[in-house]
Amino acid sequence: MTRFEDRVVIVTGAARGIGAGTARRFAQEGAAVAVLDLDEQQAVATAADLGASRAIGVGCDVADASSVEAAVARVVEELGGLHVLVNNAGITRDNLLFKMSEDDWDSVMGVHLKGAFLMTKAAQAHFVEQRYGKVVNLSSVSANGSRGQANYSAAKAGVQGLTRTLAIELGPFGINVNAVAPGFVVTEMTDQTAARLKLSPEDFRAAAAEQNPVRRVGYPEDIAAVISFLASDEASYVTGQTVYVDGGAAL
Repeated sequence: MTRFEDRVVIVTGAARGIGAGTARRFAQEGAAVAVLDLDEQQAVATAADLGASRAIGVGCDVADASSVEAAVARVVEELGGLHVLVNNAGITRDNLLFKMSEDDWDSVMGVHLKGAFLMTKAAQAHFVEQRYGKVVNLSSVSANGSRGQANYSAAKAGVQGLTRTLAIELGPFGINVNAVAPGFVVTEMTDQTAARLKLSPEDFRAAAAEQNPVRRVGYPEDIAAVISFLASDEASYVTGQTVYVDGGAAL
């Protein structure tokens, strides 16, 4: 497929996990891809492994405005424009409320919510000028509440509110803004959660699979498929929506 031929796509937090899977999907569909990540060395390695005709890895702290502006400017200069932004960058700092530090709260809010705000603000200047753009934000089923994740849940719920508001503001300029809320996805992050709970990754995944109707866990490719649809022209009449990709767990 070449749905994204002549399109330039930024995926944040794309050195690994869902972000890397998403970057690979866009590359397979003909896009020029910018892999943004705090870990610049891994971002460069991931970009080189995409098999894209044009791909770059860029170091970026999405919670820092100057870093964001520099990264977006570099992408536009080196790849020749910007058409799609996927705000995927995320971290976890899980703990029960009475144990959660102020830094735990601020770090998660900074990457997930402030990061999506700063990246979209930087991208929209280009989108508005060309009267075309697609933004896909990563939320989570945890937006509906998750024990030990007050910071993460609040940030992901905030992403959904940001998505709807930006869809209203940017729609008249030809810009679609949507969100994807994954359920359990096999990544390093969920393996780290398993370790925190003193479970093996295999047992953790098996337990998660039992919590949804399709009786399996998700993989980065499952999320990437939905993201690529929402970023395509086929979804031009879809905006302000949060699509849950969780095997039916939220039903």
